[in-house]
Amino acid sequence: MTTTTAGGTTATRQDRLPGAWRIGLIRGALEIKQFFRVRDQVVFTFAFPVVLMALFASIFRDDVHGAGVSASQLYASAMIGAGLMSTSFQSLGISIAIERDEKVLRRLRGTPMPKSAYFLGKLWLVLVTGIAETALLLAAGTLLFDLDLPTSAGKWLTFCWVLVLGVIGCSLLGIAISSVPKSSRSASSVVVLPFLVLQFISGVYISVDTVPDWMLTVGAFFPLKWMCQGFRGVFLPEQAKVLEQAGAWEYGRIALVLGAWCVAGLALCVMTFRWKSRDEG
Repeated sequence: MTTTTAGGTTATRQDRLPGAWRIGLIRGALEIKQFFRVRDQVVFTFAFPVVLMALFASIFRDDVHGAGVSASQLYASAMIGAGLMSTSFQSLGISIAIERDEKVLRRLRGTPMPKSAYFLGKLWLVLVTGIAETALLLAAGTLLFDLDLPTSAGKWLTFCWVLVLGVIGCSLLGIAISSVPKSSRSASSVVVLPFLVLQFISGVYISVDTVPDWMLTVGAFFPLKWMCQGFRGVFLPEQAKVLEQAGAWEYGRIALVLGAWCVAGLALCVMTFRWKSRDEG
C-alpha cells in the first residue's frame, strides 16, 4: 500500500513503520516494566541467588589450602555466573513457554511487529535483570565475604566479555529449551532440573577441586562452567587457579566455548523455536 505525502512523493506503509531495532527497544521497555510490576517475582528472582550464596559462603568459610582464598570467596565469585544463568536461561525458558501456552506468541506473530523485535525485547530484559543481579551479588560478596573487586582495567574487561558472551549464550539456550515443555505447567520442571544439575557439576555449589573429573568434563560442554571459571579468574588471586581442572584460568578457551555456544544457541533457536503450542499443530 502506498500513500502520497505533501510534497508529492510516495511512501509505502512498511517505510513508515519503525525498524526491528527500535521496536525491540520498545518491547524491551515493556518487558522490563511488566517484570518489575510483579513484586514477588522481582523479590524471588533477585533474592534466590543471593540467599544461596550467603548460605553456602557462611557454612563453608575455611581457607582453601594452597589457594590463598577462603571457600566463601569461591562461592561468591562462582554464584555470579549462576545468577546470570538464572536471569537468562531459566527465566526465558520458563516465561516463553508460558507465553506460548497462553497464546501470547501466536497473537504477537499476527501483528506487523518483526519477529526479531520480540527476541530483542527479551534480551534487553535479561541484560537489565542480569546486571542488577550481578550488582547485588557483588555487593553481598564484597561486604560479607571479603570478595576483592579488581583494580586493573584488564580484569574488568575480562569481566565484561565473560558477562556478555555468557548472557547471550545462556539466553539463546533459554529460548531454545522453551520449546521442550509440552505446557506451561511443566515448564519449571523441564528448565530448572538441568540448571540445578549444571550448578553442581560446574563448580558453583561444590569447589572445582572436589568435583569428580568426569562430572567436570560433562559440565565443560555447557557455558556455566566457563562463566564461573572466568569470574573466579577476575575476582580471585592468581594462586587460586591451582584449583581449576587445568590449573589455569584458560581465558582463551573460555572465550572460544562461550562464543561457540552463542553460535550453537542461535542455531538451536532457529531449528526448534515454535510460535504455537503443540496442541495447536
